[in-house]
Amino acid sequence: MNYGFVIDGRKCIGCHACTVACKSENEVPLGVNRTWVKYVEKGKFPDTRRYFTVLRCNHCQDPPCVDICPVEALQKREDGIVDFDGRRCIGCKACGQACPYGALYIDPETHTSAKCNYCAHRNEIGMKPACVVTCPQQAIVSGDLDDPESEIAKLVATQQTMVRKPEKGTSPNLFYINGDGASLDPMQSGAGSSYLWSEQSRGVGHFAGKDGKGVPPKSKPAPKGAKPPAVRKVYDAPSKGVVWGWEVPAYIWSKGISSGVFMLLFAFTSLFALPLSDLFQWSSWGVSLAFLGLTGGFLIRDLDRPDRFSSVMLRPQFKSWLVRGGYTITGFGGLLALWGIAKFLGVEGLRQASLWGGALFALLTSVYTAFLFSAAKGRDFWQSPLLALHMLVTSLLAGGSAMIILAGFSGADGSLQGALRWGLVAGLIVDSLIIFSELYGRHPSKQAGETAHVITHGSLRQQFWIGCMLAGHLLPFVLLLATPSPLTGGLAAILALGGVYYTEKLWIKAPQLISLS
Repeated sequence: MNYGFVIDGRKCIGCHACTVACKSENEVPLGVNRTWVKYVEKGKFPDTRRYFTVLRCNHCQDPPCVDICPVEALQKREDGIVDFDGRRCIGCKACGQACPYGALYIDPETHTSAKCNYCAHRNEIGMKPACVVTCPQQAIVSGDLDDPESEIAKLVATQQTMVRKPEKGTSPNLFYINGDGASLDPMQSGAGSSYLWSEQSRGVGHFAGKDGKGVPPKSKPAPKGAKPPAVRKVYDAPSKGVVWGWEVPAYIWSKGISSGVFMLLFAFTSLFALPLSDLFQWSSWGVSLAFLGLTGGFLIRDLDRPDRFSSVMLRPQFKSWLVRGGYTITGFGGLLALWGIAKFLGVEGLRQASLWGGALFALLTSVYTAFLFSAAKGRDFWQSPLLALHMLVTSLLAGGSAMIILAGFSGADGSLQGALRWGLVAGLIVDSLIIFSELYGRHPSKQAGETAHVITHGSLRQQFWIGCMLAGHLLPFVLLLATPSPLTGGLAAILALGGVYYTEKLWIKAPQLISLS
């Protein structure tokens, strides 16, 4: 069996009966939807036309949400239905980033992910999904796509159909007859001025009860006399907002400091054989260990169900980079502790082994997030081939900045301070080149290009040019070259650390401002 849907655009009248039936059948809370109807208008009055499009989970044959889930809360069943188990979900919200169709949401009552599950409880007793039996126009058809005698298989075989975002390679099992391209592709239908549900001051889903924190601001009215866009969205479901908030860039920032400090400690002692005092080595070890612990705290803080955090380690789904990253961080922490024990006891062989092993795990810790983001297929900007290099350079930049501050407090000799200073100068240059390459280089899609535009010329431009580039890159660069001293070096390091956080904050936030549906 291979269950799927056909949405017949020739019949849909935009009555929302499917939305209401779904909410009633599955007890879906206010503010979120498993299925909804999107309205798009084309033309200029009086020659206008309104298109209705039903949106929901596509029950993909290769669902990215299943692979990214760390605790198997999402499963691809043998009958083709992509189902979820709210009892396992930890509320990490990674599935929502992986879904290219914006189908998943955080239930404001259970704080777990949910979506259309084909009314699996009805399907198992031979009943059709609630939306199918409720539609007055029979515009929604369900059934087994592998059964050539089924109505849905005959429609797919005989009618011209289309799917949403076929370039994603997910092979959706939701087909549209007479589908409107501008309705199915959110990049073709801008919001324009305010429309129904475009303003959500009290928050949606994950933000319910949080006064709309993280939900995109309301649309600005069009200037007087401005021509309306040829294609405009006039009705849609509420925005899910920026569900990965400040905790995620904070975790990348603290992880970068921890791994970067230990990689540089390894390089200075084992590769360059610089004479480092015991005080500096212990200080570097302490900073690395402390910020690794802070990383774990930020990760748990980001979960909507932090009480289930242990499931990542105890009930893991090993295809997920969240799980792989969790074990990598745990391994790095264990080797950090082992290095400290070996140095304290004076066991040189064990100290060297843990130093080399810790450096390897520090490298993995610094870059694994790039592979996690690449698994989030819904966000094209994160599919950049430079992202792994971006994460590595960011970690070394953050670690070098932290070491400059430590060197000033511990009274390190001039050769070490000089090496750190010039290393930070080089790091600022390389990081700036990577940033501009990601923003102004060739983008894999229109969505990725729009994300870059939001950062450089859109709503985040001031944070980027002032916070990230001016304060976080240019000023520390000038300070390091103009007046080389421990004081200016420390100030430059603090600014560079702020720049690292600002960069990651924008890289996390901007893609989430682009609508997936």
